[in-house]
Amino acid sequence: MVGWAMVLIDQLKITGVPQIYHSSENGRRHFCGKCGTGLFYTNAVNLPNIIDVQTATLDHPEKLPPAKHVQTAEQITWMETAHNLPKLARYFE
Repeated sequence: MVGWAMVLIDQLKITGVPQIYHSSENGRRHFCGKCGTGLFYTNAVNLPNIIDVQTATLDHPEKLPPAKHVQTAEQITWMETAHNLPKLARYFE
């Protein structure tokens, strides 16, 4: 699961030059060319002038907490209860 925030492209300051993967006819996935981290999604046809930002990559991601689940039409069935699973602070506890 990934947190996303849609913002107007001209409201986002990007440092560096992300690599771009043409994931569909109009969809573009932007990622860090050094480590491979996903950064943004754009689609000039469906989301003109909007950039969808993976919020965990921001300097202060806590300033954009999630407000809803979207694109749930095809969600995997166990997502209904995923938030009830035990939480571990680290891999090995």
